[in-house]
Amino acid sequence: MEHGNPLLLKLWGVRGSTPTPVRANLGFGGNTSCLEIRAADDRVIILDAGTGIRLLGGALMSEFQGRPLKVDIFLTHYHWDHIQGLPFFAPLYRGDTEITLHAAGKLGSIHDRLRGQMSAPYFPVDFDSASACIRFVELDASPIDVAGLRISCFPMHHPQGAFGYRLESGHGVAVYASDLEPGNTDLDRVVREYAESADTLIYDSQFTPEEYLTHKGWGHSHWREAVSVASDARVKQLVLFHHDPSHDDPAVERIESDTRRVFESTLAAREGWSVVLARR
Repeated sequence: MEHGNPLLLKLWGVRGSTPTPVRANLGFGGNTSCLEIRAADDRVIILDAGTGIRLLGGALMSEFQGRPLKVDIFLTHYHWDHIQGLPFFAPLYRGDTEITLHAAGKLGSIHDRLRGQMSAPYFPVDFDSASACIRFVELDASPIDVAGLRISCFPMHHPQGAFGYRLESGHGVAVYASDLEPGNTDLDRVVREYAESADTLIYDSQFTPEEYLTHKGWGHSHWREAVSVASDARVKQLVLFHHDPSHDDPAVERIESDTRRVFESTLAAREGWSVVLARR
């Protein structure tokens, strides 16, 4: 394992299900799932391509103006809120950009899934006409190494399937677990195994425990289950993620406060927030 630069994570989209560009939600953010990770060699690693990736794309175009750009995008699954920003990711249309798209092979062909949303009559630009050099990597249970990071994917309990990611470097471990629901004994065990001793666990907490009682089968979790996973896996920091579109800022603040009473090292994910993983 390389012991180079620490992991830097930035959240560009933290909302679940659908974007919510309304004033009452803007404290935590209204864009859907997208995280940026910077590691060695100026390589850009992105987790999910929700609407937050549009803003990230603009920032990268400015930063890498006149320089080649290499991007690795890891998708958890193909529900709209995790891919709907990709057609608006500006580097996709830049000829000196190399984009590698990663997703679990069990979810089907990456190319076919993404080409489908960028085809008539849904979008005016065909996916295959994008200027960037695009590669596809279908993942299995074997970890891969990208720019000094060891990245593993694991299955999660979600309608039509989804996969989380564990990212390891010499400086720290981050685990991204969205979207998932408790209740499958085998997969509940799997997420705890992959979250073991993580410095940061970013976990689906869309519902309150009370809301979850009427939303079983929707594929999402709640803060009490997030605490259970974090405690069982001896996680250092818990980040509540995939906020419900109906939860305004005060509602998310209450969820964060309730969670902290049980698991003190908790943050509710905020758009624009960054964290450096620097294990001591």
